[in-house]
Amino acid sequence: MKKIFLSLSAIALVASVYSCRETTQENAEETAESIEMEAENAAEEAGRAIDNAADATEEAAEDTGDAIEDAAEEAGDEIEEATDK
Repeated sequence: MKKIFLSLSAIALVASVYSCRETTQENAEETAESIEMEAENAAEEAGRAIDNAADATEEAAEDTGDAIEDAAEEAGDEIEEATDK
């Protein structure tokens, strides 16, 4: 009876060690997949941020151009008024 109990205990120990290896390997694979997905998400967000920054820069350049045109027109009007007097 003692031998049977020790044999079952040894088998249980081997099974638990083996199952831990599978769990560790599965966890490692899941972690790797998770890291890959996070990297993809970060790359997508970085791309969106770059697009947004490019759009904002374009809008700022257009606004600056409009302001320069308005200032030039106002200066031209002021020059015309000054020369008419």
